[in-house]
Amino acid sequence: MSASTTASGLGSIADAAPSSLCAREPHVPADRLVAEMVPPPRFDSVRFATYIPDPNQPSQTEAVRVLDGFAAGLGRAPATGSGKKKARSASLEGRGRETGGRGFLGFGKKAAKAPAGSRGVYLDGGYGVGKTHLLASLWHANPAEPSLKAFGTFVELTNLVGALGFQKTVQTLSGHRLLCIDEFELDDPGDTVLVSSLLGRLVEAGVALAATSNTLPGKLGEGRFASVDFLREIQGLSAHFRSLRIDGEDYRHRGLPDAPAPYSDEQVTKAAYATPGASLDDFPHLLDHLARVHPSRYGALTDGVTAVCLTDIQPVPDQSTALRLVVLADRLYDREVPVLASGRPFDQLFSEEMLNGGYRKKYFRAISRLTALARDAKDLVKAQ
Repeated sequence: MSASTTASGLGSIADAAPSSLCAREPHVPADRLVAEMVPPPRFDSVRFATYIPDPNQPSQTEAVRVLDGFAAGLGRAPATGSGKKKARSASLEGRGRETGGRGFLGFGKKAAKAPAGSRGVYLDGGYGVGKTHLLASLWHANPAEPSLKAFGTFVELTNLVGALGFQKTVQTLSGHRLLCIDEFELDDPGDTVLVSSLLGRLVEAGVALAATSNTLPGKLGEGRFASVDFLREIQGLSAHFRSLRIDGEDYRHRGLPDAPAPYSDEQVTKAAYATPGASLDDFPHLLDHLARVHPSRYGALTDGVTAVCLTDIQPVPDQSTALRLVVLADRLYDREVPVLASGRPFDQLFSEEMLNGGYRKKYFRAISRLTALARDAKDLVKAQ
């Protein structure tokens, strides 16, 4: 037993030492990526009936009404094409049809006509207004079998294309009735074009679409919201989407006390040893480890972890590191894993330059979610 372990009072529970995320290098087969395209554990039980609209925000009540009707409409209107038939057709036609003279289908003239009645809905709003709750409720309300509907973040969808290849992803998803995309992101032109092209193929196969995106706090009330950017970037598909604006404040912090101040290294370490299934890592080392693990594996990285304990939180050094941290924060939030930390508070993770740059939506979302998870971790310290 080390002197440091004895000095910190952990000797009696040293046999129950916490795990380390840095020691994990998970392998995730492609079929797991497909099987996991369902609402995350945090949203397993949400329904339209469990969404509590803010009485001061009528747009929230209206969103529930419209989405409930949209879900009912999908139950009455089966997909217009066979996924396998469409995929074979797409494969035979090859790149000539894919490019359509404009780079990708969905941006050129060959985009499919919108069917009678909207087959797509887009939820636009600020952080924490319940967009993911509503999107997951739509997935649950659709009567199709789970294997015929998919739910994932924009990043998870791009990871799926990376793992399966474009044509295989088209074939896999074309037989679905509904595809829900959370956190549709427009900050990477390449990924935006890739996903827009994929959605074009799926629309042709009769797949209904639903997506969410965040509006920056500074954009609220300006009359120009993220929906404008979204519809512009998916030009050939815009006719398929009805845009819904959802106003409100971040429910994750509505009426709640401020997030706890960072704890000491000793408090975090003791909590990690006292919490079955917890992990314990030095934050800078964890950031280095994330660079060696593909973001599509960050969910598997936290398999079985009941709490993430981090010492020495510091501002992230660069954009690439920051973006990897955003993905990890999303996976932890989805899985409701509390985060106990020492060092700097989470609202100091990203520099002013980052918070004013092109990826600022992601950074604000990460701060909101990590703050909520830090609040969830307060009982870990109380239990010592």
